[in-house]
Amino acid sequence: MPKGITQEQVNAAADALVAAGDKPTVEKIRQALGTGSPNTVMRMLDTWRSSLAQRLQEVIKLPGVPPEAGQAFAEVWRLAVAQAETLARTALVEDQNALFAAQTSLAQEQKLWEIALNEAQTNAAESTAKLTQADVQLCERQTLVEQLEAQRLDLMHQRDRLQVQLEQQRVELDELRTEYSIVQEHVRTVEDRSHQQVDRARLEIKSVQQRLEREQREHSKLVAQLTAQQEELRVTVRVAEQAAAHQAGRVAAFEATLSQWRSASPSKRAVKKSLPGAKERPKNRTRKHTR
Repeated sequence: MPKGITQEQVNAAADALVAAGDKPTVEKIRQALGTGSPNTVMRMLDTWRSSLAQRLQEVIKLPGVPPEAGQAFAEVWRLAVAQAETLARTALVEDQNALFAAQTSLAQEQKLWEIALNEAQTNAAESTAKLTQADVQLCERQTLVEQLEAQRLDLMHQRDRLQVQLEQQRVELDELRTEYSIVQEHVRTVEDRSHQQVDRARLEIKSVQQRLEREQREHSKLVAQLTAQQEELRVTVRVAEQAAAHQAGRVAAFEATLSQWRSASPSKRAVKKSLPGAKERPKNRTRKHTR
C-alpha cells in the first residue's frame, strides 16, 4: 500500500467521521484516505485525539460554557478515548495475529524449502554419479540431443508464433463480439420494425379484405341485376323476333299479291276500271306498292 500520509489528512478524515456520527478507527481512516500503514495511522490518530482533548479543554474553559456542560464534554471525551483505545488495541491484536500467522506460514514454507533443498542435493549427488557413468554414452547421444534441441527451438518458435496468432485471434474475437453485439442490436431493431410493419400490413390486409368482401357483395348484387336484365332482354328479343317474323310473313304475302297484280293483263285492268264502282288508285299509292 502506498505511504506518505500527513497528520492534516488524518485529522481531516477523523473530524469528518466524527461529524458524520461515526467513530474514527484505524481501518476507517485508512479506508477514507485509501493509503497509510496501520502503525502510522494509529500514531497520527493518537496525536489527533491529544489535540482533540486540548481543543475540548479550550472549549470547556470558555466563559459561556456551563460547568455541567464541561463535565459532560469531559465524560464524553473519556468514553470516546476509551472506546478508541479498545478499538485500536483490537486492531493491533488483529494485525499482530495476522503477522504471526504470516510468520508461521513463512516458517513452514522455509522448512518445506529446506526439505526440498536436501532432496535436490541428494538427487544432485545421485545425478553426478549417473553422469559419470553416462560419459561413455554422451558422445553417442550428443547428436540426438542436438536434434532434440533443434526441435525444441523450432517448437519454441512455433509456440511464439502460436501465441502471437492466439493474441490476434483474441483481438479479432473481441472485435467479432463487438460486431455481433451491434448486429444483434440491429437485428432486434429490424425485428421490431418488421413486427410493426407486419401488424400494419395485417390491418391493411384486413381492411382490404373487408373492402373486397363488400365489393364482392356489391358485385354479386350487380351480377344478379344484370342477369335479370339479360333475361328480360332475351324475352324482349324473342318477342321482337316473333313480331318481326310475323311482319316478314305479312310483307311476303303482300309482295306476292303485288306481283300477281302487276303480272295481270292490261285488258283485265281496263275491265276492272270499267266495272261500276271501281275507283282509280292514286298514283302515289301505286308507287309505294311498287317500291
